[in-house]
Amino acid sequence: MVKPSAWLAILPGLLAGAYGCYVPMVDVGLGQNFALMAALRRGQYELACPWATGTVLSSNRLHVIQWGGVEGGEYTVGVAGCGRSATYVVSCPQNAGDCLAEPAPGVPPGAP
Repeated sequence: MVKPSAWLAILPGLLAGAYGCYVPMVDVGLGQNFALMAALRRGQYELACPWATGTVLSSNRLHVIQWGGVEGGEYTVGVAGCGRSATYVVSCPQNAGDCLAEPAPGVPPGAP
């Protein structure tokens, strides 16, 4: 059992953390499907393979400053099919489906 005096010692820190340093968290899992679809559409086109499939390889939260005032997520998506593959970095604003898929740096689309 925690002594009342212990609560009085930690309460100011808890309140300061809860109110003074609040940073809303973005659930990057919410945009994962949008990111996957954006990369898949681009990959199917660039690989000339309508049967290509995609896999989310990683995800990161984008802070407000990085994304022009809107929080969002950044995803690395691999697309493969018809003997070729591509990797894309996809940026998605929070709770929106207008994601931007760009080829991953240093990975040319269509590599076997």
